[in-house]
Amino acid sequence: LGVLAIFATVVVAAFFHEDHFVLLLVCTVLLYVVATLGLNIQFGYAGVLNFAGASFFGIGAYTAAVLNQYTAIPHFLVLPVGGLMAALIGCILLLPVLRTRGHYAAVVTIAFALLFKTFLEVNDVLGGPQGLQVKSMNVFGWSFNDNIDIGGISLSFYISYFIVGLIILVFAFIVVRRLERSWIGLNLDALRLDETAARCFGLNIVRWKITAFLLGNFLIGIAGTLHGMVVGFVQPNNYTFADSLVLYVDEHLQHSGR
Repeated sequence: LGVLAIFATVVVAAFFHEDHFVLLLVCTVLLYVVATLGLNIQFGYAGVLNFAGASFFGIGAYTAAVLNQYTAIPHFLVLPVGGLMAALIGCILLLPVLRTRGHYAAVVTIAFALLFKTFLEVNDVLGGPQGLQVKSMNVFGWSFNDNIDIGGISLSFYISYFIVGLIILVFAFIVVRRLERSWIGLNLDALRLDETAARCFGLNIVRWKITAFLLGNFLIGIAGTLHGMVVGFVQPNNYTFADSLVLYVDEHLQHSGR
């Protein structure tokens, strides 16, 4: 089924190879799926609530904006850096999340999502409410914002982003599936089913919550980093609590389908 899904996605991209808007939507869907895979590690495997998914998505996007504009870091390295930034900033939430459970943990992440948007709006260094422009991805001199001409056939420049997004999605899916079927996934599942029982059997609850939270935010950050380059612009209104709810619904549907 996974191979068929990839094949179907490639067929759609090939059919709309000249349509910028459709390919932009396809790229966005691919990156949202990567983000929901990160949430799936947190919600689905470990039962750790995170209603600030869009905030970590935005951290990745803003990382791309700043690094592409003010540094000479190769853009293919900006992607993992964006994931690391989302994971590191997520450490701010770890202390209150580890001290709370259930709905109280959810309230903590909701508060973070609201504060994150406010922080972006009042921070002039990050463009304030107007946001920042994100430079296009450039790998070994190849600009991803240039259209591709092959044998007289014109391809939208979004094809380049589509290929990178699809590679990231396949990699993320393999990692998450391997994680689920490993002893790590077994420990996370025990944590989700009954935290008290898991502690009685000797599992380090804090350790596994941290693991799930950081791994999930890393995937969300990578997806947000590439998405920032795809759309070419970031602003606070793109990463609100409402957007986090959209990611949560997508994650819930994905977990139900699995």
